[in-house]
Amino acid sequence: MIEAVMLWNEPNNKSHWDFEIDPEWRSFASMVRLAGAAVKAENSSLKRVLGGISPIDPGFISNMRAQEVLEHVDVVAIHGFPLDWNHWQIHEWPDKIAEIQAVTTKPIWVSEVGVSTFGAEEVQEFGLRRTAELLTGRVDRIHWYSLYDLPRAWPATTRHREAEGSSYYRHFYMGLIKEDGSPKRALRHFREFTPALGICQWFHFEDHRLDDAVKWLRELGVKHLRTGLSWADSFRPNADAWFDRQMKALEGFDVTLTYCFTPEHRGVRPHHTSPPQVIEEYAEFCARMTRRYAG
Repeated sequence: MIEAVMLWNEPNNKSHWDFEIDPEWRSFASMVRLAGAAVKAENSSLKRVLGGISPIDPGFISNMRAQEVLEHVDVVAIHGFPLDWNHWQIHEWPDKIAEIQAVTTKPIWVSEVGVSTFGAEEVQEFGLRRTAELLTGRVDRIHWYSLYDLPRAWPATTRHREAEGSSYYRHFYMGLIKEDGSPKRALRHFREFTPALGICQWFHFEDHRLDDAVKWLRELGVKHLRTGLSWADSFRPNADAWFDRQMKALEGFDVTLTYCFTPEHRGVRPHHTSPPQVIEEYAEFCARMTRRYAG
């Protein structure tokens, strides 16, 4: 079941939105207003979630409110990785939620939170337990990032890659399961926190891990799953066949479906972070996917 659609991902992060082109997020705001209205026209009961922000910045939410974006979404989402990338400590999670509550009355979801095993598996083990203690009951949805490590042969979605040093390589260690399929220490504890904790797992185009992922999610007692359908991938040959297979496999979960990534040939710049040349085209993609999978 599709319980929600998320409009973009980390729009205040350069790895996901080119705010050198769109410094005040005016193109982004127009795009989300149109997409929010388009999704509502297809399914008025579906929750519309503003793409999870990273860093957690109340100023960005205030900007979205001023540009009337919040009138076209039902939920505001945030992402936090205090043990890996953020400049705050894990015990500050309640304060970070309160910062966003101070600028909006919309419900707040934590649509990505996780801990890498870059330094040690024990760090993730601690981080999982402490995150569950701090967030359970404070927000309606918590999506742990992620089930699988990112395969080393695949690039992380970032603009700076190796120039980021260890920050880049941490992307490859965020899973509860290693690339070779072997479990990490934290995996054995995860079922203690389900169904309160869900999972965020991105699937690449024709991802070979899809069927095994479904088996693991069921075994762990996961109810809420966040994943995505890429606007850029929609232009690949047989894209609809892959999307159909993915969504069929995930029917047993309450899915938050993220719509993001600009096709290179449709962006102001040829990059997935770019504002589209024609902002209505993103809304059309959102409407088509909603109609196909949640109509």
